[in-house]
Order: sequence, then C-alpha cells, then structure tokens
Amino acid sequence: MNALSGTFAAVFATLYVAHSVGDHWVQTSRQSADKGRPGRVGRLANSRHVVGLAVTKAVLLAPVALVLGLHLSWWGLASGFTADAVSHWWADRRSTLVALARVTGKAEFYSLGTPAHPAAPATAAGGYAPTLGTGAYALDQSWHHLWLLIAALIITAA
Repeated sequence: MNALSGTFAAVFATLYVAHSVGDHWVQTSRQSADKGRPGRVGRLANSRHVVGLAVTKAVLLAPVALVLGLHLSWWGLASGFTADAVSHWWADRRSTLVALARVTGKAEFYSLGTPAHPAAPATAAGGYAPTLGTGAYALDQSWHHLWLLIAALIITAA
C-alpha cells in the first residue's frame, strides 16, 4: 500500500467514525426533531446539526492526522468538508431525500419500518411497534457514507 492509499484509509475511517458520533451523540434531540421542518426553523436546526458534525469530524481528524503524520492540505480539507457538509445538509432536510427515494423507485423501502409501510411492524395488540431501524434511516446513512467516501477522496487527493 502506498502513502496515498494509507492516507485515504485513515481519513475515510476517521470521517466514518466521526459521522456516527456526530449524527448520534452530538446532534441534539431538538435538531433531530426540527431539521426536516419547513421554513427557517428547519433550516436553522439542520445548519446547527451540520456545523456540529463538521466540528466533530475536524476534532477527530486532527489528532489522527498528527499521530499518523498525514499530509493534508488546507484546500483539500476545506473542499472535502464542504462537499460532505452540503450533501449532509441536503439529505437531512428529509423532503429532498424522500424525493430522491421516489425518483429512484425506493419509496416503499424509504417507508419500511414506519406506519406508512404496508407491512408496518405491529404489537401483539395490533398497534404500531416502533423500530430503531427504518428504510428512511438506512437510505439516509448510505447517502452520508457515499459522501464520506467522496470527501475522503477529495481530502486525500488535493
């Protein structure tokens, strides 16, 4: 493995972990509840969430880069973080991701695990049984993972 591929692997792994921490530990319940709302409230909540994610990624990538001696350019970092942040903000407005799911034929999968799905999970009494995983969550996370890969390539190559 050459130095560039090692750098890419370290950057991607760090961004992946930082994304999970930022999306699940740093994001507040209010941001999660409001980021898909229409108007100013939704846009601000989503912006706060994405800023928290970017800070989390920077805080985790800095010591990794220092300890491993990674050579990362400011231009690459700025470009990669921007691509990641814009794509995350876009998807987390929710209406945009559900629209993409519809266009790509994934609308039924998007609703999987929710009351909107024809095979919604139910309790023994017939009521809705919430699940941790949904199609919407799976599509959301896979979208973010794609852009983490792109961001890592940009950061490494620049």
